[in-house]
Amino acid sequence: MSLAVVITRANIGIDAPEIRVEVHLSNGLPGFSIVGLPETAVKESKERVRSALLNSQLEFPAKRITLNLAPADLPKSGGRYDLAIAIGILAASGQIATEVLENVEFLGELGLSGEVRSVTAALPGIIAAHRAGHVVILPKGNGKEAGLLKSGSSFLAGHLLDVISHLKQIQGLEKVSPVTLGKPNFTEDMKDVIGQAVARRALMIAAAGNHNLLFQGPPGTGKTMLASRICSILPVMEESSALEVAALWSIASRGFEPEAWRIPPFRAPHHTASAVALVGGGSTLKIGEISLAHRGVLFLDELPEFSPKVLEVLREPLESGYISISRASYQVRLPARFQLIAAMNPCPCGYLGDPERPCRCSPEKIMRYQSRVSGPLLDRIDLHVQVPRLNDHERNHLMSAKTPSSENSDCMRKRVTRARQRQLDRGGKTNAALGQSEILRLCRLSSRDEDYLKQAMQQLKLLTRAFFRILRMARTIADLDDAADIQKQHLLEAIAFRFPR
Repeated sequence: MSLAVVITRANIGIDAPEIRVEVHLSNGLPGFSIVGLPETAVKESKERVRSALLNSQLEFPAKRITLNLAPADLPKSGGRYDLAIAIGILAASGQIATEVLENVEFLGELGLSGEVRSVTAALPGIIAAHRAGHVVILPKGNGKEAGLLKSGSSFLAGHLLDVISHLKQIQGLEKVSPVTLGKPNFTEDMKDVIGQAVARRALMIAAAGNHNLLFQGPPGTGKTMLASRICSILPVMEESSALEVAALWSIASRGFEPEAWRIPPFRAPHHTASAVALVGGGSTLKIGEISLAHRGVLFLDELPEFSPKVLEVLREPLESGYISISRASYQVRLPARFQLIAAMNPCPCGYLGDPERPCRCSPEKIMRYQSRVSGPLLDRIDLHVQVPRLNDHERNHLMSAKTPSSENSDCMRKRVTRARQRQLDRGGKTNAALGQSEILRLCRLSSRDEDYLKQAMQQLKLLTRAFFRILRMARTIADLDDAADIQKQHLLEAIAFRFPR
């Protein structure tokens, strides 16, 4: 038969649309043309496939080969189509039967020797193929990603001849086995933090309800140390969420580490990062930091040192949980439901209000420094925490071998996990993700506490957003205390964290 159709997958953001590789052989001068919006790497597959077939002692047909990548209006890039193209040529030339290609998808780049090489963004394609009920043949280098899926069938190939032997039922390929997941090993623990009881409490509230948090204080008080330990107290991710995160990291070519499976990601970009580095984009799609931090934490140290234009791009994804990127050549929507943890000094020298070291900044410098972070962005941060210097008693323990006993990460994670489970059982989501109607339904107050909150709104001149964020925080604090209803002390603590003195 001179016509064959092979199925593979493209990569558009986190989606993997089906691509049908249609190969037609006709009489005439030998030639090889690829249509269907192929980019340079796809056009170059002609030479890779030709050499792979010849070096594998297979026949490359001396006919006119027309290859269509359908749908034709979807741009195709990369070497991920090589294996499907080679199989399509072999099927169209009668070297393998076309019947064995039904419900089978192929993914992989070919070397000139016929070696099947790994490709980026394989996991979204594997997930999509399994949902369609298809079998996937992919490179051995992508085996760990495929091993994350419990359902579906995937086979690993190291060479083009191995694929042909499998299709002809001569010798089967190795079937993907589930990945053996290691136990999370946190090298940083909350027990290493000396003092800072208020900051530790705020970090636990933020972890329990997925709230945004800002640490403010002089240099060297432990702001970065505290923020870097939040992942050690966060609950492990649900399997569906972990797969979503793994798919994003697969697109970004970050690889997969079994030890990090289901651990919320922690991203800490430098303050010189551009807006595109944070949200993603570029002439060819690159995953931004906010998407790499999906279901995890985005930590911005030295917050005012970031460009104001860069910080403003965070406002929309902080509310919506996704980022829509529109360029001339593509439009994608990427998930970006991250928890923002930030740290900043009170002024350029860092010692404004410090009783031990005088501030050297003029009022104009202080105002200019603090105004680099806009009010709308600060308003989206639930907890504002002052991190002061350690007192004399706490400093004495710094030089001693014995530090004050404090709650370690394991104990804190158990409390946070219990509070998170209460939220999921009650509303199916964390408190930070509750909408206004859900807040009014799930965060009810007694008439006395409602009157108290109204008075606080008038005195503090609260906006609507702050009102609902205080209610969500109070609900999280009540969950940590295993309280069925929000009480006045929970409101007081929420207001104190929202408007610190």
